[in-house]
Amino acid sequence: MGLFRIPFHPPKKEHTMHTASRIVAALLAGLALSARADVITDWNVKAGELLADAKLGTPPAVRVMAIVQTAVHEAASLARGASLDAAVAAANRVTLARMIPAQQAAIDAAYQAALAPIADGPAKSHGIAAGEKAAAAVLAQRADDGAAAAEAYRPHTSAGAYVPTAAPAVPHWVQRKPWLMTGAAQFRPGPPPALTSDVWARDYNEVKALGGKTSTRRSAEQTEIARFWEYSLPPIYHGIVRSVAVQPGRDPLRNARLFAAAAQAMDDAMIGIFDAKYHYHFWRPTTAIRNGDIDSHDATERDAGWAPFIDVPMHPEYPSAHSVLAAAVGAVIRAEVGDGPMPALTTSSPSAKGASRRWASVDEMTREVANARVYEGVHFRTSTEVGAAMGARIGELAADKLLRPAH
Repeated sequence: MGLFRIPFHPPKKEHTMHTASRIVAALLAGLALSARADVITDWNVKAGELLADAKLGTPPAVRVMAIVQTAVHEAASLARGASLDAAVAAANRVTLARMIPAQQAAIDAAYQAALAPIADGPAKSHGIAAGEKAAAAVLAQRADDGAAAAEAYRPHTSAGAYVPTAAPAVPHWVQRKPWLMTGAAQFRPGPPPALTSDVWARDYNEVKALGGKTSTRRSAEQTEIARFWEYSLPPIYHGIVRSVAVQPGRDPLRNARLFAAAAQAMDDAMIGIFDAKYHYHFWRPTTAIRNGDIDSHDATERDAGWAPFIDVPMHPEYPSAHSVLAAAVGAVIRAEVGDGPMPALTTSSPSAKGASRRWASVDEMTREVANARVYEGVHFRTSTEVGAAMGARIGELAADKLLRPAH
């Protein structure tokens, strides 16, 4: 079961021309980036495409990308004097083939295409060996990380009472071994707001007004933001990381380290967030708003037929996973850029038909992600605030362990 489901919504006729122009702009932007990309960023794009084609849910896809990017970083470090292109290609091929074997044909085709321009000789063969060695080492390190643990989620019910039977997303993720954290609960936040509090009433009424499927309060721009961030697979965040990686003068090894840091931070973020989610088991807006008469707060009026703008993710509400991911990636980017000028951050989204969005700062990007989850009707405001704070701490940990010692 994926973290988020991504339904297809046919475009309305009046928006077709606008949408088409945005897709063309996104494709042209992508071509411009590719012209300046290195082997690290090229393979990062390809790995993201292969993951999307594999149709993994977000948590497993984030784990795969962390393994891939860590192996790439190790391969680049080992390939001194050998072909970097061959080493990176081999690291990607070995890790991706192991993790998403259904994509073997596409992986092999990408690998052969990458090797074809490289002249045969010791540099090429030594590069391939370095990439294979790095991939094997990382795969061995993560083989027992807990992702394959038996899922034993127990639905809350009483004997004989029906409950929805859809399986929740990765309740066993809390058992996984983190890359950087000391344990899944290292950054577990405090509880969600009490249902008798003013904060709860504020959160409830905000998402009720802005996040409903038929809301008349949500603006066209807010709807566009909501649709954009409905997508949650790694490419949407790695696109933002590439905004830094494609800047002039970047060294490929430095880019490999940057992508490894971001990928490990995202995977640890997934471990930490599901620890918190299944610890608190807090209800989603759909459940809360349809039961607004039982929360003991006079300011939360029930709406028996309320539904969110997008499909509800299959796991507890608190905290917001998207907010954790955005803030974790943002903290890594902030540490990488340091005191230098922040490049414009940009990425594209399949759930927005390929449209791109751009932000002038990390804070602007993370605020938009938080707003999107409210506009979509799947999160309360406090959940996004707590998630962002949690993600920032995880991203800072990744930066301390993987970026700063090397600078």
